[in-house]
Amino acid sequence: MPTGPALFDLSGTRALITGSSQGIGLALARGLAAAAAEIVLNGRDTAKLSAAADELRTGGATVHELPFDATDHGAVRTAIDTFESTTGPIDILVNNAGMQFRTELQDFPPDKFADLLQTNITTVFNVGQACARHMIARGAGKIINIASVQTALARPSIAPYTATKGAVGNLTKGMATDWAKYGLNCNAIAPGYFDTPLNAALVADPVFSDWLEKRTPAGRWGRVEELIGACVFLAGPASSFVNGHVLYVDGGITASL
Repeated sequence: MPTGPALFDLSGTRALITGSSQGIGLALARGLAAAAAEIVLNGRDTAKLSAAADELRTGGATVHELPFDATDHGAVRTAIDTFESTTGPIDILVNNAGMQFRTELQDFPPDKFADLLQTNITTVFNVGQACARHMIARGAGKIINIASVQTALARPSIAPYTATKGAVGNLTKGMATDWAKYGLNCNAIAPGYFDTPLNAALVADPVFSDWLEKRTPAGRWGRVEELIGACVFLAGPASSFVNGHVLYVDGGITASL
């Protein structure tokens, strides 16, 4: 068993991060690259994906671009199987792809509800299953699902989003229950409120920001770089006996009334 800094050394590993052309996904890709992992970026916008890859390569990272629609089970399976056979193993998966839509529940459009289900939970199943098949054969693998503070809490106008993130938390537990015996570690990171493109409207709203700063014990929005430590921990040897855990990185918001 490694000790000291080696517990957080990802040398010789390859990490796939879905939805990684911006926001949390790109920040986690930067962090995993800094821990010496080879990076596989995923997204549907190939131009944004290429720009993100160029940025990481400029910093010295080895980067692959793997564009696919994570909501399409067949496309995911083909992309992952082809990559594994032509390039090499995916040792770490970060299921980060996600979306948000806000309106009161009684007015929530059913097509947006379906979109949330597909983007926030079906993608976790699709990519998780496709990668796990290969990880199981090797007897090792790390799966990190991006949950949310809404995995545990609700607030007005995002009930369907809350439902999807609750499902991510429980699917993470199910993955660990089924796959830990094959050597996989399956855990989740649950961010609180972070300044990201997904939250741009809330960040720009002074009333909401004031409420959030008072509601959060840390007294501020999170910075996406503050998620990197949790991700490197769950991706590396340090978390070898951690399974089915949802790690809240939220400035204390879930701990305080």
